[in-house]
Amino acid sequence: MKNVKKIVLPLLAAATLYAPLSEAAAMHYSLDPAHTSVIVTWNHFGFSHPTADIPNTTGTVVFDKEKPEQSRVDVTLPVAQIDSHVPALTKEFLGADYFDVSKYPSAVFHSTKVTSKGDNKFDVEGNLTLKGITKPVTLHATLTKQGEHPMVKKQAIGFDATGVIKRSDFKLDKYVPAVGDDVTLTISTEGYAK
Repeated sequence: MKNVKKIVLPLLAAATLYAPLSEAAAMHYSLDPAHTSVIVTWNHFGFSHPTADIPNTTGTVVFDKEKPEQSRVDVTLPVAQIDSHVPALTKEFLGADYFDVSKYPSAVFHSTKVTSKGDNKFDVEGNLTLKGITKPVTLHATLTKQGEHPMVKKQAIGFDATGVIKRSDFKLDKYVPAVGDDVTLTISTEGYAK
């Protein structure tokens, strides 16, 4: 019995010591709104591609580079703050024909699947809820950097991502098809470890 204890106890101690290592591989980050850019772009009667931005976007990222399939992304986009840089258009966007921000001030994205595509590129599948409607969306993300941030002295992560949604899917279809139905999302963000 003593010999069994001599073998089992060190194994239990080792298991306790090393068990957290696999969990520690997944880092939890909070996105920094000051360093998060969300730009939306659309086709305007075939002549141009105007843009609008959604500031103060917040969210969290759980990222495991060794097991990217266990990663998660949750983002809140305050569409009530959208800015087209054309005051009349921004006012129109806030109204019932578009985002109806008095009822739906925010949109949210929750990932459901993360797939590594190699070379620090990932497909992030998830559900986007906008104007009370939920639809699947895929973001094509690139890990730009992971490591200690030189200014905040915390572990940090940075991503760029793009995706395309159909605004008609979310009842934002005024002027379709003359004004493009496809809207491109371009996101650049950095987050700091919690």
